[in-house]
Amino acid sequence: MAEASSAVVADLAPTGRLRAGLNFSNVLLTARDAAGRPTGVAFDLAHELGRRLGVGVDIIEYPNPGKLAESADQNLWDVGFLGAEPARAVLIDFSAAYVEIEATYLVRNESPLSTIADVDSDGVRVVVPGKAAYGLWLTANLKRAKLTGVDTADTAAQRFMEENFDALAGLRDRLSKDVTKLSGTRLLEGKFASVQQAAGTPKGRAAGFAYLCAFIEDVKATGLVAKLIETHKVGHGLTVAPPAGLGGEKPTTSIA
Repeated sequence: MAEASSAVVADLAPTGRLRAGLNFSNVLLTARDAAGRPTGVAFDLAHELGRRLGVGVDIIEYPNPGKLAESADQNLWDVGFLGAEPARAVLIDFSAAYVEIEATYLVRNESPLSTIADVDSDGVRVVVPGKAAYGLWLTANLKRAKLTGVDTADTAAQRFMEENFDALAGLRDRLSKDVTKLSGTRLLEGKFASVQQAAGTPKGRAAGFAYLCAFIEDVKATGLVAKLIETHKVGHGLTVAPPAGLGGEKPTTSIA
């Protein structure tokens, strides 16, 4: 792809360094090594972007994607790696997705709910991390079930068990771990959405945004995203998103 122009660098590294906002609640994309240092697919992509811009990288850590998205107008980060959800696009310009993650439900073994469609029924109570992109999507799309949003996936799992919710919504990878810890539970087959993980810039950085979109397409096309998925051993939960225009369009009504 083309070399970054001075206008691009000014947009994406206005302080002289790339401030990359990362959501540390998504263990498929961000993690910590044995010494507690950040690592993961999103971490490596941020550093690759910094290398191409010719600047150093500062990782700005957030406990969940909601906090990251809400700070977009506070001049705290220049590029964020998070789900491209329409509600967040008020403050952020998003690239097409670079990876996709399935979102589904966990229910009790004795539950009459057997399909994804069954969940959106009168009297069904669902708990979800409310500021996660899939939580925002459920808020907009569930018509009959009652949705309760909480702060974190850990809190959602705890309240599912303690308060007898009918379904726990989450990313399939996380729920696959929960089902081994929460006695008497199972996962529903299929998905209610494919979570689109993208990169974004705060509104008003046109040159930087265009370069970021091209960067995301390049790292997909050249195999870097696939290589990072393999390196970090997260292929059980992530798939490389299709090119923009081939099912990889920037989201309008789908979640990420």
